[in-house]
Parts: sequence; structure tokens; C-alpha cells
Amino acid sequence: MSEHVKTEVADGVMTVTLQRPEKKNALTTAMYDAMSNALERAETDGSIRVVLFQGDGDSFTAGNDLADFASQANGANSVEGGAHHFIDTIGKARKPLVAAVQGNAVGVGTTMLLHCDLVYLAENARLITPFVNLALVPEAASSFLLPLRIGHARAYAMFALGEPMEAAAALACGLANAVVPQTELRKKAHDAAIALTKRPAGSLSLTKQLMRDHERIAARMAEEGSLFKERLKTPEAREAFAAFAERRPPDFTKFQA
Repeated sequence: MSEHVKTEVADGVMTVTLQRPEKKNALTTAMYDAMSNALERAETDGSIRVVLFQGDGDSFTAGNDLADFASQANGANSVEGGAHHFIDTIGKARKPLVAAVQGNAVGVGTTMLLHCDLVYLAENARLITPFVNLALVPEAASSFLLPLRIGHARAYAMFALGEPMEAAAALACGLANAVVPQTELRKKAHDAAIALTKRPAGSLSLTKQLMRDHERIAARMAEEGSLFKERLKTPEAREAFAAFAERRPPDFTKFQA
């Protein structure tokens, strides 16, 4: 279990808290593994009826730790497996998932919300999917689920231009259930999780199953995952990560389409 992920179970709710605030909760392989382990435990532990995700500090998560992904782009040991396993696990989850999101939710911090059943945002929340900016492609079936939820035009702007979506806009287009002051965020999400624990678990599981096209989601995840892995090894990705490390704008014009 990662020291940066805290898991607590009480009153039927497993609360998974990202605890790396000094790095904006950027996700390492160990953190991905800890979250995957928590979800797998929830699926088999009858005392756990709901999983609640939250993050300490001023951000939900900055997404992947780019140092890890830069090492992949340079041909070092791959850490993409931890992220892939978490995405696969959250995509298969049968029990209700709730998220409490404040500040930035970058990359997987946004795409994982498409697999959560209830999403609560603080007023300062910003959903950001900068995959193209990093010369990568979307993941977690978000290339299917995000346009399905908010339409092609807005989804394309989030992916291709990296445009953040503010909390109010996310609520308006159906990506969240409510926007609340940050001081009320955790209570709002926890209260919803507790309410779900009082509903019949079998009905909740079947309702979630009926609402999701699992075969199509799994197929899109596999397609995205293959392309994502390929993109990590491209000259464009190396340029993106080098530019990030050197604190300069990337220059993609030297690469042909």
C-alpha cells in the first residue's frame, strides 16, 4: 500500500484519500496500485458498500507523475502498467463510486470521474485533459465516454486544446451532481455515500450494470491503451516531456503528421 494513499472503512464506506499534497497528488505507480487494491478489496468485501475518492490539499490530483512518464518516453522501465491496471479496475467496478473533487483534476483525475456514479465538485474545481498537449491520446475510455456525456465539440476542445472545464460548466453539462463550497465538499460527498449504503446493494449493482455498456467501454480502453503505449515512445512525446522538464513550450512543428 502506498504511503500516499490512505484507505479507511467505516459505516459501509471505503474512503480512499490521495495524500501527496506537496506534489498536487500526482500519481505514482505505487499510488495507482494502492487505489487498484482498494477497489479490488471493495468488490469482495461485503462490509464495503460504497467507495469514496478524495484528495488532500488544494488539488484532487495533478494526474500522472510526469517524471515517471518521461522515463518511459526515454525508454526506461515502464510504469504505465500501474495506471492501466487502475483504469481497468475502475472500469469494471460494480459497487457505487463517489468522488469529491477540489482544485485541479488533471488527466486521469478527470477521466476516472466518468466511471464514478456520483461526482461532487468544489467551486474551484477544474477538469483538465491535456493528453494531446503531451503528444498522447485519451485513456480510461474517455474518448468514448466524454463525447457521449458532453458532446463532440466540448470534448474535442478539452482533448485537443487542453481547455479546462470549470466546475459550473461541468455541472451544467452533466459531469457532476453538485457544486459546493470547498468547506462543504467532503461532507456532501460522504453524506451521499452513506445514503447509498442504505439502498439495496443488489439493485444498485444491477442498475449500474444496466447503465454502462461494459463491452464497448472495455474495447475502447484496450484500443486507447495500445495507442497510448505506442505514443509514449514517439519523438513527439519525447519532445513534450523534455519541454516540460526544461520549462519551455514544446515545438511539434519539426515532426511530420
